[in-house]
Amino acid sequence: MDSALPINLLSQEERPLTGPAETRPVAPAERITALDVLRGFALLGILLMNIVVFSMYGGAYDNPTVTGGATGANLGIWAVLHVLAEGKMRCLFSLVFGASVVLLTTRLEKTGQAADVYYRRTIWLLLFGIADAYLLWVGDILYPYALCGFILYPFRRMSARGLIITGGVFVVMTALAFVSMSFETKEMLEKGRAAIAAEKSGQKLTEEQRDEKGEYEKWLKFNRPTQEQLDKDAKEWRGNPLSVIKARAKFLQFFHSKPYYSPMNWDIWSMMLIGMGLFKLGVLSAQRPASVYLRMLLTGYGIGIPLNSITAWLIIRSNFDPVTQSLLGCTYDIGRLSIALGHLGLVMLICRSSTWDWLTSRLGAVGQMAFSNYVMHSVICSIIFTGYGFAMYGRWQRYQIYYVVLAIWVFQLIVSPVWLRYFRFGPLEWCWRSLTYWKKQPMRLRRPAGSAEPATTAAMA
Repeated sequence: MDSALPINLLSQEERPLTGPAETRPVAPAERITALDVLRGFALLGILLMNIVVFSMYGGAYDNPTVTGGATGANLGIWAVLHVLAEGKMRCLFSLVFGASVVLLTTRLEKTGQAADVYYRRTIWLLLFGIADAYLLWVGDILYPYALCGFILYPFRRMSARGLIITGGVFVVMTALAFVSMSFETKEMLEKGRAAIAAEKSGQKLTEEQRDEKGEYEKWLKFNRPTQEQLDKDAKEWRGNPLSVIKARAKFLQFFHSKPYYSPMNWDIWSMMLIGMGLFKLGVLSAQRPASVYLRMLLTGYGIGIPLNSITAWLIIRSNFDPVTQSLLGCTYDIGRLSIALGHLGLVMLICRSSTWDWLTSRLGAVGQMAFSNYVMHSVICSIIFTGYGFAMYGRWQRYQIYYVVLAIWVFQLIVSPVWLRYFRFGPLEWCWRSLTYWKKQPMRLRRPAGSAEPATTAAMA
């Protein structure tokens, strides 16, 4: 370990414990600042992508020609985010989640209650995720994270190498699944178009052809909607709260009906397992030498930026052809993991430099309150875009929605550190911990004797 590493980057597990073991949440002074900073960076970055589905038709996420504008600044934003953010921030968030599994269980095994607390914590996350998904955010990640988290506990003692290799196997499986899906998509489109052509020529369709036509029309409705369909969709999302909940539930049927072993979960498991391995190597807590992070930055960006730039160019050149996009998905995890590791190297280098304390202290506060801030994204965006509030869904071009992102970033970077001057946890973190440990946790920070101001050092250490 680098002897020059600041003490506030180390976890309590690396220092001698005093007193009897106790089952409790990690104290503010025991937190790993670098991990909080990385979590805060990932959380703010996730909003870059989530805002699209909050504000406009879901099919526009991968295909800006659907709605929101596909020329000029709108297309440029899609391309830049395809290269640097799409999937990358979720990847970082998954890496951090995996690290938290190791951190939590290592600390709690001293008490003999690791499994009890871990699974109770995960069940409550699952319930929070269901509420967030149906009431606020159709793209909620809490629910699938909890589902995937249920099988991570037995992996907690696996070696770092074993975890990274296992995660890598899932990466390869996901890439192969994308290749398979590309051929299935191509076959579905060809057969569906052929069935429609046969029907137009006066032929009577067989039952198989009718099924092929129906599948194609279902795909077409979501991926290439007409203006009439877009208007109908917007009306639902701009309607009264019940209308919004119904629209959200209809969308969630697709995600929540997927089998547990689907490639959607392979994606999450791969990054969580790799995150567990990287944490055990000290990578996610800024314990490695600066040269390691510099190599991560240069290698990650050196592979990911050219690769993702090529895929962006090919997709735009094909006019967002579905088969092309699906086939290029085989490079998805390579490109996003490379960029994510580049981001990781950059953030860890920033954490190691006192020059950026003004930034890392704020990002760390956002990360320490990640649960509350994540749900805050859902609340604010629901009020702005749906019938819960101003009903701006479908009214803005893609570039305009990023004014909202910037405003939320500024707000959370200002408010989060202020909140933590007075309180130990964010409001939802406090609720989650109280339910997990089945004991009301202290919320306010204690004031030192004779001081009129709340203590601040423990909250940011």
